[in-house]
Formats: sequence, structure tokens, C-alpha cells
Amino acid sequence: MQTDLVAALDIGGTKIAGALVDGAGALITGARRPTPQQADGGRVMAAVREVLTELSAAPDWSRVRAVGIGSAGPVDAQAGTVSPVNIPGWRDHPLVDGVREHTGSLPVTLVGDGVAMAAAEHWQGAAQGRTAALCMVVSTGVGGGLVLGGQVYAGPTGNSGHIGHISVDLDGDPCPCGARGCVERIASGPNIARRALDGGWRPGPGGDTSAAAVAAAARAGDPVAAASFERAARALAAGIAATAALVEIEIAVIGGGVARAGEVLFAPLRRALGEFATLSYVQGLRVVPAQTGTDAGLVGAAAACRDLLEAEPAP
Repeated sequence: MQTDLVAALDIGGTKIAGALVDGAGALITGARRPTPQQADGGRVMAAVREVLTELSAAPDWSRVRAVGIGSAGPVDAQAGTVSPVNIPGWRDHPLVDGVREHTGSLPVTLVGDGVAMAAAEHWQGAAQGRTAALCMVVSTGVGGGLVLGGQVYAGPTGNSGHIGHISVDLDGDPCPCGARGCVERIASGPNIARRALDGGWRPGPGGDTSAAAVAAAARAGDPVAAASFERAARALAAGIAATAALVEIEIAVIGGGVARAGEVLFAPLRRALGEFATLSYVQGLRVVPAQTGTDAGLVGAAAACRDLLEAEPAP
């Protein structure tokens, strides 16, 4: 498959992106639509079809040999369905069947978006060459994927490493997933912004209430904005430390929109990790920014697709 292409989809609560990806991880052509987050499932699927229609019109579509999907989760890779916490219109939605209606006989691989990000970072990013790593997407939601034994480990349903729904506050706020005090409920971009607003932070003249605006305010010295990022960092640190204690990861890689806050997030995260990662075998754990950037989901969906196809026994 070195000279062939993979059609990759990256589906999240904010955007649905697609690209044709070559064997070196380069994006040949791309398409993007906003996620109609609060719309019914049919409208969300229509946006996916629009992306696929644009991709299939590209001259290089004839070189596509497989389709890789990284989706916000949970996903069920065996059933081909998705139930993203941040896309309420999709519950047990038959995403793979819907994609196959457009792509025909091409093999389709589905993994969680965190697994896709782990595949990208292990292939070309900060986890390259690592034996054990946790790679995280901190954005509209919080997802994750694991590298174990030097290979991306998706698990039976494609959700392994989904750190966003580890509970780190047993009496915390209810999470849309049904649990309480999840990492995502504290550390995702919308929840960082919500907490800052609840604490009295007010946006500037432009009215931007995003996590990026909160990060800018924290950088400028706003104590409420800084406290919201501190709380998010502690939640992430607790989840990372728990994962490290369980499977002995050597590095945690953090990407996604919230990670672009830089040291506003990473400085308190490293401090908090020192409080939670106290066992001798996790004390050397490093936390670093992702290196594959905004295309990580697409590159990772393609990488996971290629890995799984190459791992299948020959017929």
C-alpha cells in the first residue's frame, strides 16, 4: 500500500474533516465541514457525505485503497457504530455502513479519535519509537489512545485509552456520559470556558468565550482564567497518573485545541503530575505537546487503517 492512498475521516464535536493520505503521511487533498453538533443524526451524516463527495471528486481518488475513520467516541469498531458524547444525534449510529454507501467495496477501519491521534504521534510525532505511551486529544472533548509493546493498542472495540471518561472527582459534576467528575467534564475546552465564566471571568470587547480566549486572559494575568486552567491541569494529571500506574507508560503526549494554550496548561500540569505520579515506576513520566498538529486525526486515521490492514492475515 506504499503508493496507494487512504481516504481518512476525522470526526469530532467541532468539525468533520477528510483527506486523501499517502504512505508517507502527506495529505494530498482535503475537505472540511462544521459538525452540526445539535442536529439530528441524519444531518450529521449528511455532513460526512458532503466531505466524502468532495474527496471522491479529486483526481487521485482512483488510488484510494481503504478508508480510515477516527471518530469521537465511544465507538464500536466491531459493529461499525458510534455514540459520541458530544454529538447527541448519534447514538449507536451505523457510521461504517453510511460510509460504505458512498465508498462501495473499499475496506473501512473505525477507531476512536484518541487512538487515531496515538497512531499519528507514534508514526511521526512525539511518541515515535516509544514502547509505551498515552496520547491525548484535549479539545471539545477529551480522548486518548495507547501505545503498548511498541504498537498502537486500539482494543476490541477501538476505544482503549479513552481517558476522558476516567472519573477524577467522585462527587463532581454529572458528565453527559452518565458518570460524575470525568476528566472531560473538567478539562475539555468548553468546560474550561464554562468554569471561567461561572467564576466571574468576562470576555473582551469581541465577546470570545472560547478556551483560547480564557488562555489569553490567563496569560495576561487574569486569576479566574488561570484558576480554570489549573483545575483542568489537575484533572488531566490525575488521569495520566492513573493510566501510568496501570500500564507503565513512559510518556504522555497532549494535542488538540486546548494544548495550544502552551505553558498556561503545561506548567500547572507538570506541577500537578508531581503530586499524583508518586510511585517509583511512574516518577520519570514525561508530558510533552503533540507534534503532528491539526492534521493528527487524519494522519492517525490513515495510519491506524494501514496498520490494521497489514496485520490482517492473508486470505
